[in-house]
Amino acid sequence: MVPRTQSLLLRSLFLLAGLLVTALAEAQCPVLDVNDASARQLINNHLCYAITRPGEQAHSASAPEALPEDMKWLPAAGHDLVFSHTDSTYWIKLLVQNRSPQQNLWYLKLNYPLLDEVTFWQKSGVDALSDAAPTLVTGDLLPFYSRGIDYRYFLLPVTLKAKETRTIFVRVHSSGALNVPLSLVTPSELISKSNHLTLVHGLFYGALLILAAFNLLLFVSSGTRYYFHNAFYTASMAMFLFAMGGFGNEYFWPNNSGIANISIPLLLTISALAMALFGWSFLEVPRHTLSERTLRTLAWCAAGLLGLTLVLPYTKSILINTVFTLFVIVVLTIIATIRWRQGYQPAFWYLTAWMVMVIGALIYASAAFGYLGDYQAREVMMQAVVGAQVVLLNYAMVQRWRLLNQKLLDIEHQARTELELKVHERTAQLRNTMRELEHANRKLEALSLNDALTGLYNRRHLDKLMPELCLEAKRTGQPLSIALFDADHFKRINDTWGHNFGDHCLRLIADILRRHVKRPRDVAIRFGGEEFVLLLPDTDIAGATRLCESILAEIRSTVIDAPGDEGVTITLSAGLAEMTHEEDPRNLFRRADEALYHSKSIGRDTLTPA
Repeated sequence: MVPRTQSLLLRSLFLLAGLLVTALAEAQCPVLDVNDASARQLINNHLCYAITRPGEQAHSASAPEALPEDMKWLPAAGHDLVFSHTDSTYWIKLLVQNRSPQQNLWYLKLNYPLLDEVTFWQKSGVDALSDAAPTLVTGDLLPFYSRGIDYRYFLLPVTLKAKETRTIFVRVHSSGALNVPLSLVTPSELISKSNHLTLVHGLFYGALLILAAFNLLLFVSSGTRYYFHNAFYTASMAMFLFAMGGFGNEYFWPNNSGIANISIPLLLTISALAMALFGWSFLEVPRHTLSERTLRTLAWCAAGLLGLTLVLPYTKSILINTVFTLFVIVVLTIIATIRWRQGYQPAFWYLTAWMVMVIGALIYASAAFGYLGDYQAREVMMQAVVGAQVVLLNYAMVQRWRLLNQKLLDIEHQARTELELKVHERTAQLRNTMRELEHANRKLEALSLNDALTGLYNRRHLDKLMPELCLEAKRTGQPLSIALFDADHFKRINDTWGHNFGDHCLRLIADILRRHVKRPRDVAIRFGGEEFVLLLPDTDIAGATRLCESILAEIRSTVIDAPGDEGVTITLSAGLAEMTHEEDPRNLFRRADEALYHSKSIGRDTLTPA
């Protein structure tokens, strides 16, 4: 009786432990309500995963029922399922439930196309470790049609009846890094997202194809090597990204898993070779330099890696080729910096493009090797980076063409200059004679327009300039003022101290006028004898009045040393007029002259505005 009781007690404990384990698993991996769009957006909160390493019992399990009951499931806890290079097999578990009163269809989408083996299982209910048959067996090691749906990503149709609960298992194994970005979408969401990405990819790859073809045509027409290398680089990068995005497996080699397995490292090495060749030719690296030898070595290493890629396993070739490509990018960045500092201007734009590429390549490589999540976003980012780099490189080529064109123009200019110099040498005597004659004419013209005593402009310049200023004032509507000055009792100064002292006084008056006439367009003129004129464009009567009063004040306060150490002061009388709209130069001068004589008649040393 006692042994039977003990047996029942043990069974009850085991049952209780199983219920606790089940409850704990459900708490770690909560059921996803497929009708809740926000919950589907946060699918990583509902995922559990297990890592089975070589040698473990679970590593060789080919179905969920073969997994050990005590296998440790880890909650994703909202994080992306990203794993670096490893030989482990990964299991993912998802519990979904349709709480709707009607049957509906969803798609479980695995948004990473480069996985060797992917197997899906579906089982109604929560107890999924029994009688679960594979729903979909696919991966890059199988023909593309094994995916069931013609789509570059892996799609699992999930049809749930009303109130049905289902457990989905995913087994993933791959020789490279693992990204397992899962999403659960409705058919309409899948179509909308697919259409959007189709448009983006079509524009991106179409633009790269056009640029590659355009550069190829430029090479055919001009024979310039870097056009061919740019076309080679653009096409190789397009093909690499095309294969990384799963399009190559979908369109180019859908039934050849061998090519699908080596296409990525092979195209990566071809891209590195194209980078080295394009940089070599575009940067015009001088021969027999360290930079030239380095690029030559990199090109031969890339060619050698192409052969090694065909024989090395994928895990080694992808790692070696990625490190080599990043090294090529860094070396080209350094060489571009050196060429830029050597004065090669197109290297600046090449360097800018390559710095963008360095940042993008590091981020994309980190995502591809499982060190960063959200691979799909990194893929779009890499397309943007490559697009920006290609645009900058082509702009750099335009700048290089402009530089070459400028060099040709400089050579042509130099040849023309040398020819002109020879002609100039033969006609040197005639040119010198003409130059001397021209110089003499300029001196004569300056003498004819300047007063020899004071250095101010003379009456001839007044007669030439005043009509022009009047016409300008009428056209623009700006004011024009004229001021006339006359030295008071100047004859007495000449009679008392002589004409030499009189000339000294006139020069002093001219110097004072120069100091007060500061604006470039204002003109001081010696009209004749002891009379002076100021032409003041853009100055109204009020501004001219202030200027004239300051001149009269300085003249009045200036003491001049006369012969015999006698201090003498002189004064000026002034007349001022502002041009009216319909007034001609002669009438304007007449009004200013009448104002001057009025100043003389009322006692001198004063200013009279007309």
